Amino acid sequence: MSLQDKIRQLTELRSQARLGGGEKRIAKQHQQGKLTARERIDMLLDDGSFEEYDMFVTHRCQDFGLENKKFLGDGVVTGRGTIDGRVVYVFSQDFTVLGGSLSEAFAMKICKVMDQAMKMGAPLIGLNDSGGARIQEGVNSLAGYAEIFYRNIQASGVIPQISAIFGPCAGGAVYSPALTDIIIMSEQTSYMFVTGPKVTKTVTGEDITIENLGGADIHTRKSGVAHFKAKDEEEGILLIRKVLEYLPQNNLEEPITTECDDPIERIVDELNDIIPDDPNKPYDVKDIIHHIVDYEEFLELQRLYAKNIVTGFAKFGGMPCGIVANQPNYLAGVLDIDASRKAARFVRLCDAFNVPILTLVDVPGFLPGSFQEYGGIIIHGAKLLYAYGEATVPKITVTLRKAYGGAHDVMGSKQLRADLNYAWPGAEIAVMGAKGAIEVLEGKKLSSIEDPEERAAAQLKMEEEYLDKFANPYAAARYGYIDDVIEPRNTRWRVARALRSLSTKKEVGPPKKHGNPPM
Repeated sequence: MSLQDKIRQLTELRSQARLGGGEKRIAKQHQQGKLTARERIDMLLDDGSFEEYDMFVTHRCQDFGLENKKFLGDGVVTGRGTIDGRVVYVFSQDFTVLGGSLSEAFAMKICKVMDQAMKMGAPLIGLNDSGGARIQEGVNSLAGYAEIFYRNIQASGVIPQISAIFGPCAGGAVYSPALTDIIIMSEQTSYMFVTGPKVTKTVTGEDITIENLGGADIHTRKSGVAHFKAKDEEEGILLIRKVLEYLPQNNLEEPITTECDDPIERIVDELNDIIPDDPNKPYDVKDIIHHIVDYEEFLELQRLYAKNIVTGFAKFGGMPCGIVANQPNYLAGVLDIDASRKAARFVRLCDAFNVPILTLVDVPGFLPGSFQEYGGIIIHGAKLLYAYGEATVPKITVTLRKAYGGAHDVMGSKQLRADLNYAWPGAEIAVMGAKGAIEVLEGKKLSSIEDPEERAAAQLKMEEEYLDKFANPYAAARYGYIDDVIEPRNTRWRVARALRSLSTKKEVGPPKKHGNPPM
């Protein structure tokens, strides 16, 4: 065979590999509203930047008729490319090839790009669309999953790992995405669960649909497993690109500061009137966030889950920053199990990748009740404590209205080593609110007053005295727990300037193998 014949053969093999499971299966994929593995990669990466690995790999199984079903690439497309000029590594599972099921060879391909991503210090992106383990390969398939899981663990906190779920993700397959930093699901076409509806019905008797068991809405609203719900795959891919704007290539680099013509000294007069005079009246903390960040642009994570706390990325003067904020508009901004878990996970993500943290505080305390106690609010609240105390990135805290009890400590307090703590003039920092405090402190005295009107008047007077003493930030400022009391309209300028001043921060904890956070 001449060289020209060999070149033609190569061209034919490449064309064959690019067809995956064949044109009929590609057409079926499109009918289901899904893109193919290669279409997803083309949409994700910069034009012409993709370099594919292992296009000619095939499985090695000789059982159950699989020796006659071999496809070039074996159901996953792997390689490297760029996003906005920055190198990333990617694998994209191909459902047109044996349902995207994972074989030993399939796993080997993924492990190779994971190893390359770690060596090069570049983000890893997984586009998941797989029926799970390839049953015909038995333990080899399970071993392949475990090899991937181990690499996810080793890469955690070293390189950003992003998972997009664009089809089924079931059984052991769900644990690789669960070990990554960001999970994106697409509406209607994706689902995640450890055991499917049929097994669930057999074992528990529960009759449930795929969507209600593990659809995008369930995992973004109820379980908190996924960070984003995209209306389609195109939006999901755009979200991947957007998230990477706020993260560095790896844990040894800083996030990229971009050019910004939104002045950091911009005064926002609306903020001086945004907090209601009635301390029990809600407002939307996202209005404050949008006012103070660059171009009012805020990328919120887990928007539908634990809505009493808000987490997400923004920029100040072009510098990426993570924001954690209590949401008075939902459950009065109280901290509960879900909010604690959500915020703790986000704080650790920011700390792992050198993203500064801004905390906006308006919290009445932890949610009381047997449901919370039985669910382990002590442990889950401690996760947030641990995350803030462990974080060494620049930490700025602004108390907007109130910070009561242990929730004050948890939300980026000075004692958890926040670098700069500001407060608005109306901020209340105390063990508890006036009514509860007076009932504890002066309960006996009040109960000794027989006349109801006199008792009510006395209680009101005591509450006013308590408010005069604690319904301002100066008590905390006297002890240095608050570094400055700032005018609300200057918040953007003060935060942006603080971030610049803290950009050279270096903090090293005591030597240890690793901590033991409350899991």
